[in-house]
Amino acid sequence: MVNTEDNLRIYNLVRKVPQEALKTISAGNLKGMSDINPQFRIMAMTQAFGICGIGWKYEITKQWTETYGNEVKCFTNINVYVRDKDNNWSDPIPGTGGSSIVQVFSSRTQVNDEGYKMSLTDALGVAMKALGVAADVYFQKGARFGTKYEQAEYESAQAKQASKPAQKPVVNSSNIEQAKADIAAAKSIDELTAIWNKYPDLQPSHDFTGALTAKKDLLNGGNKK
Repeated sequence: MVNTEDNLRIYNLVRKVPQEALKTISAGNLKGMSDINPQFRIMAMTQAFGICGIGWKYEITKQWTETYGNEVKCFTNINVYVRDKDNNWSDPIPGTGGSSIVQVFSSRTQVNDEGYKMSLTDALGVAMKALGVAADVYFQKGARFGTKYEQAEYESAQAKQASKPAQKPVVNSSNIEQAKADIAAAKSIDELTAIWNKYPDLQPSHDFTGALTAKKDLLNGGNKK
């Protein structure tokens, strides 16, 4: 008979991540999602199995690079091993990780001298995930950054997006004359506020905002005693 409680003993021991080991992404498309501090994984494995090299260990089986255009990525394959309660080593638990060595932006090329280290960190996270390390974070809705590599890829995409020239907003010019007429007829600041909200497509227009500001100054001046 399968002992479910015993099977989940390690999983339940390492699944929870303290808040101080989580970093919340505060901007961009992934705002509110979670990045796990890789040092937490080392602590969780040490707590569950013992000191690295005695209660658990890993070996690097392969490291290599791949080139995509002018960018270079590095990858690491590892095996993680843990001791069971009878002091026997487990079968290998594989993990593959990757990172960037050379990234090309619009105005510069960036070389990452910690690329292989980051790919190793990523591979460890992948292998440890099979044991349940940080499982609660992966269960959370919107959790995204389980590895250093994923965070680096996100940051690279954000940097490339930021390097693109800003596009001017499209203004619907067909409404500008009607909007100016409404502004001219306005008799209070509240009416000007309503006009501002009425034409959201014109809000980037200097003609529209200029007309609103001029009428606001006129109304404020007319109210002075």
